[in-house]
Amino acid sequence: MGKFQIRLAREEEGQAIIQLLQETAQWIKEQGINQWQYLLDGGENQEILQCIGKNLTYVVNHQEEMVATFTLYKEQNEWDQYIWEEDSKDAIYLHRLAVKPSYMKNGVGKEMIHWIETEYQTDKTYYRLDCVAGNEKLNQFYQKMGFELLGVSKDHSRYQKLLK
Repeated sequence: MGKFQIRLAREEEGQAIIQLLQETAQWIKEQGINQWQYLLDGGENQEILQCIGKNLTYVVNHQEEMVATFTLYKEQNEWDQYIWEEDSKDAIYLHRLAVKPSYMKNGVGKEMIHWIETEYQTDKTYYRLDCVAGNEKLNQFYQKMGFELLGVSKDHSRYQKLLK
């Protein structure tokens, strides 16, 4: 697996994961993109900690440093129900994929996507994600990574990709 190691997050890493997400949210805000501002105020801290406890959250390390994180829901959460409007029992849902700003443009995002497609164990056929429709760079990234745009709902692009 290249120069990054991906593994399940441990409960004692909760605050470090929240800090990484907040650092990324601050960077996004500084780029003038309206996404993840609620993370800056601790808006999802409890949910983040619960996901770690339920073994849904992963961390990406480079040597000993945590450089990225993501969460995979095995079924829709409240947000997915709001955005997707219909439930696919045959999909997992990718949330809070975040790369530490100092590691952006180093292939970390590509490596996480590749890992999910090849290493993540599930009986589901697809994985889905959404992002703010106005975030052009992020939309381009997901399209380059082979995600199919299934439409826009409530100002969010909805993407789906086949798991291998």
